[in-house]
Amino acid sequence: MANSAANNKKEIKKICDMQTALDILGGKWTFLIVYSLLDGKKRFKELERAVTGINTRMLVKELKSLEAHKILTREAFATVPPTVEYTLTQKGKDLQATMQSLHQWTIDWGEDTDTDKV
Repeated sequence: MANSAANNKKEIKKICDMQTALDILGGKWTFLIVYSLLDGKKRFKELERAVTGINTRMLVKELKSLEAHKILTREAFATVPPTVEYTLTQKGKDLQATMQSLHQWTIDWGEDTDTDKV
């Protein structure tokens, strides 16, 4: 009985951990933003162009959330006009393998996509 309770507790912990990951990374645009930053720092407008379909307000919201979760850093420069650069933290860079796995899963099991729409 004790072994069953321990296994149940471990399973609940796994589910809670997955929920935490989804709470942090589950935004519609989150993975596209992180993916865009994998090759290095980008300015706000570069991210806006790289993440097709996102509006300015939503990009700001997603970037603030990723910064709050320490997935990326924001560096503002005192220039005219103001310049802001975003860079992945190590925590953000550690998502690369996860993203590659999801990409492979999509290739293997995802629905066909029309790349002309992208």
